[in-house]
Amino acid sequence: MTKPAAYPSEPVELFEHFYRMTQIPRPSAEEAAVRAYVVGLAEAAGHRWNSDDRGNVVIYVPGSTGREAEEPVIIQNHLDMVTVKTDDKEHNFSADPLDLQVEDGWLLADRTTLGADNGIGCSAALAVMTDETVSHPPLELLFTVEEETGLYGASELDAGMLTGKRMLNLDTEDWGELFIGCAGGRGWILRRELERAAVPGDMEPWQLSLRGLSGGHSGIQIHQQLGNAIKLLGQWLLEARDIGVQLCGFDAGIAHNVIPREGVISFWAPTGSGDMLEALNSTMRERWLSYLPEADDGLQLELETADPAEPLAGAAQAQLEQLIQIFPHGAVSYNAEQPADLVDLSINMAVLRVDESGLFLETTLRFFNEAEARGLAQQVLAIAEWLDAAVEDTVDYPGWQPDFDNPLLARARDLYAELFGNEPAVKAIHAGLECGILKSKKTDVDVISFGPTIRGAHSPRERLELATVEPFWRLLTALLERL
Repeated sequence: MTKPAAYPSEPVELFEHFYRMTQIPRPSAEEAAVRAYVVGLAEAAGHRWNSDDRGNVVIYVPGSTGREAEEPVIIQNHLDMVTVKTDDKEHNFSADPLDLQVEDGWLLADRTTLGADNGIGCSAALAVMTDETVSHPPLELLFTVEEETGLYGASELDAGMLTGKRMLNLDTEDWGELFIGCAGGRGWILRRELERAAVPGDMEPWQLSLRGLSGGHSGIQIHQQLGNAIKLLGQWLLEARDIGVQLCGFDAGIAHNVIPREGVISFWAPTGSGDMLEALNSTMRERWLSYLPEADDGLQLELETADPAEPLAGAAQAQLEQLIQIFPHGAVSYNAEQPADLVDLSINMAVLRVDESGLFLETTLRFFNEAEARGLAQQVLAIAEWLDAAVEDTVDYPGWQPDFDNPLLARARDLYAELFGNEPAVKAIHAGLECGILKSKKTDVDVISFGPTIRGAHSPRERLELATVEPFWRLLTALLERL
């Protein structure tokens, strides 16, 4: 791929590194190539580096001239990216470079995630290393792996590779805001076999595809009431009972941290009921668009014939329909002290599959207060017991409790006001930043997190607001100069 004509040129080093990262495939657990890029830059500059058994990398950058003896600062980012595309986009995230576009002041990729989460932070850290005009203390550039699938790299980090007691995390997505807290998380996979029935007579097989929802980040966007493809298809199945639909398969959602944006179900329906099915599609789409947010206006339902398959037994289908209705999804409680859009507790009904192997359900909850999360966790496990499902724990990581007395925060807030003439917002974020895990491993470290504006993370609508990158870079380099 070539750079788009309007690809930004300033800050030079930052955007050059980001472009190169977009040309290197880097799904979670497939970071070898991008690790090689990062390590290659370090070796070319003559810097030491280290790696742990999980694949996390630390690059040790000496301080600028005259600052070699100062206390080191950690700059932390993750190398992997979420890999989501639209159904009509041909793209292999394990092999293909991203196809970049610039539209109305935003950088995005053609119908795929962009990887600005967290590639833009990685690129800023690399730019600090390669731009000799930046004054800085000794740096420990920490690049973790497998963040997007469960913060596994940070969870297994060998913290002995780090000595710094101040850390800048560059993995938040709202310019003008300094983050000092993040949510913890727990997750599960539920599995069970489902009884099948004989192929029915005088019925025909169909497939229904639900497309066009916005999807998005299951933490920072969970309060936006975006449509969940699993929940909507579950409603459709209930309404289709009167037609006599017998379900064969269900496939919706892609990852625990993504709100499901599309899904497909296959089923049998009485011969000649196609018009009734299309009428139901029109009714349901009109109903859903009456309350879904504008971001979901692209919702479409497509009905087509399918290959024959055994349907679920009647009791199994009824229980599945009940499961979809009773399983929790969305924001559960909000913070009483912070702004109203700060969610304290939420859950994402993330992935649901029904196929020959049975039922597969994946879910993740997020919390600031672990005690508050206990009740929601018990609800999930109670549903699993009712379902007689096998339960597998997937993610379990601590939150980062807000610390308003953090001296690093005070320095960054004062410097932001000096540079830009206004006060930054100081917030916590309802997402699983690695800061919580790293703080639990290095309790003596002060941490803040900030970054340029990214919208639509974890969806094909992911985009980076270009006007926020230069001030983000200014704040980062000014902090390093004055720490």
